[in-house]
Amino acid sequence: MKRFLLRSVLLLLMLAFAAAGAGWWFAHRPLALKGEVVDFTVQRGLGMRQAASVIAQAGVDVDPAWLSWLARIGGRAHTIKAGSYEVHAGITPWQLVLKLSDGDVSQADVLLVEGWTFGQVRKALEGHSELEADTAGLSDAEVLARIGAAEPHPEGLFFPDTYLFDKRSSASGVLRRAYHAMQQRLDKAWAARDPALPLKSPYEALVLASIIEKETGRAEDRALVASVFANRLRIGMPLQTDPTVIYGLGADFDGRLRRKHLETDHPWNTYTRGGLPPTPIAMPGPDALQAAVRPQQSEFLYFVARGDGSSQFSRTLAEHNQAVNRFIRNGGKPGSKP
Repeated sequence: MKRFLLRSVLLLLMLAFAAAGAGWWFAHRPLALKGEVVDFTVQRGLGMRQAASVIAQAGVDVDPAWLSWLARIGGRAHTIKAGSYEVHAGITPWQLVLKLSDGDVSQADVLLVEGWTFGQVRKALEGHSELEADTAGLSDAEVLARIGAAEPHPEGLFFPDTYLFDKRSSASGVLRRAYHAMQQRLDKAWAARDPALPLKSPYEALVLASIIEKETGRAEDRALVASVFANRLRIGMPLQTDPTVIYGLGADFDGRLRRKHLETDHPWNTYTRGGLPPTPIAMPGPDALQAAVRPQQSEFLYFVARGDGSSQFSRTLAEHNQAVNRFIRNGGKPGSKP
């Protein structure tokens, strides 16, 4: 009887060692993939067994039952994270379990460029191959409602930056992040504004920053460009800035600004109307925001493009006319400066 019990114990130990060895072998052997890289998405609410089936169907040669078992004995079955994943040749089942448990999702990125309009932002997001275009077909007002924005007009509300996101995220999710990023930047800039700034609200600062963004060819000119507009606002002088006129023309602008455009009144025509236009005209970057709230002190009321990206600043109309003759009428490239 004792011999029988001893043999039984030994047999169980041998089986246990064999099972452990098989488990170790399964956990650490490289898995075969249908290609060098396999992408798959684990939806929210899926259990480990369901996620394992998704992985196998995507092209990873793994038995879902075995993978689920490995996650359970490793204490990881209830910690898997939803998201999009990318696995490469050579990955083992245990590495795959760890990847799911750690939420090591694959990411893509999208660049929102300083000076872009909201239309350009929507085109970039809704046309991105790794984003769900959940805003396509919605009006601008509906897009704002979806991301929780209270403003009635979307222009300028989004911070230009490179945004990383989990593959197959939504366009509205990226927009929401860009919106909150701009709110934070704008609040910070407004809190540090020049006390003598001739602006009444953070939104007015955003409007002015968008004009500075579109009017500046070189970064070193931003603070002086801002000073021109601030000086004009203080004395009630029209801003007379071409980018606002162009923005108001919308699709009717053919690339050439004519005198009739400057004389045709609309809300964004800063030649026919005083003060700031009703909305921003583009996305300003951080430097334009900073220039808008803390312009350089100057007596300049005019500037004109030199043709090389820089600007010539003037205090009087006579000086400005001389600069126009020098840089535009006598062979320089036309600029869109007051």
